Amino acid sequence: MLKLPSLQPQTLPLAKPHQTLNPIKPTNLPLKSNPLNQFPTLRRLRIRATDDAAYPLDHDEAAAAMKTTFVPPHTPSTTKLKIAVVGFGNFGQFLTRTLVRQGHTVLVQSRSDHSASAAALGAAAFYADPGDLCDSRPDVVLLSTSILSTESVLRSLPLHRLRRDTLFVDVLSVKESPKNLFLEALPPEFDILCTHPMFGPESGKDGWADLPFVYEKVRIARGETCEGFLEIFRSEGCQMVEMSCAEHDRQAAETQFLTHTVGRVLGMLGLRSTPIDTKGYKSLLELVENTAGDSFDLYYGLYMHNDNATLQFERLDAAFGVLRRELELHGKYRKQVLENASGEEGELFR
Repeated sequence: MLKLPSLQPQTLPLAKPHQTLNPIKPTNLPLKSNPLNQFPTLRRLRIRATDDAAYPLDHDEAAAAMKTTFVPPHTPSTTKLKIAVVGFGNFGQFLTRTLVRQGHTVLVQSRSDHSASAAALGAAAFYADPGDLCDSRPDVVLLSTSILSTESVLRSLPLHRLRRDTLFVDVLSVKESPKNLFLEALPPEFDILCTHPMFGPESGKDGWADLPFVYEKVRIARGETCEGFLEIFRSEGCQMVEMSCAEHDRQAAETQFLTHTVGRVLGMLGLRSTPIDTKGYKSLLELVENTAGDSFDLYYGLYMHNDNATLQFERLDAAFGVLRRELELHGKYRKQVLENASGEEGELFR
């Protein structure tokens, strides 16, 4: 009777350090003539450096730094980030609420004492000193400052105390200005992502679905952190628009700046709701409401840090002039018509 080999799984002996486990026995087949095949060697891989500059990695961090995860295209990222929100005004608090809800660790830094608000929103820590914030070694530094104070805030950060793989992100309403500032002030080891959520606490109060989020990957060497940050907005249903900073400023001057300008002009008129409001008038009141909460510093920043906005303001001023002249000419023409008609009627009854 033929005996079948045992089907029980065989346990291979554990390999000793620096040994290769190879249960396959060499055969007597002749090797190729290449003399290197007679003395096969193993190449050893050595880790020459890590992406941490200021501090040595501990054992757990070193193990995590060596792991890589393949994320297929269009697959939601599960990366949880440690995000430092620098500047904790209305917009910083507005973003923090969603960041915390998504499970990210949020650290807050501000010159004003917003520790109570930060704790109420679920932030992990509040820092008054920017150095203490940098010592916390965030994955992302998110600048949520005013346009006018961005440069002074950025230069106040002790960058040498941050990790070398830190991602810097801004959410300003102008883009060329912060892009140039980042490239000039940040060491080349830091990644740069310029973004503009085209919504705010008022327009985004009911959710971010279908609201545009504009971004440019200015300098990205490590894609996982960048994609993890973009996923924050992608998962909320934002309309993701990848666009150069220069093109953003050109288009934003024709949309955002004009919107703020008209909203401020209407707000100065003191418009109020009436019992006979038309749909168009209600839209104007809504425009005033959406822009009234923004500071004049924001509006001034839109004007001063976007050359295209200056051009749009001049065009708007010229358009008012043309409209005024058309009304005046129409009035003179109407007066002449009425006077001529009145004279002709007098001739008929003489």
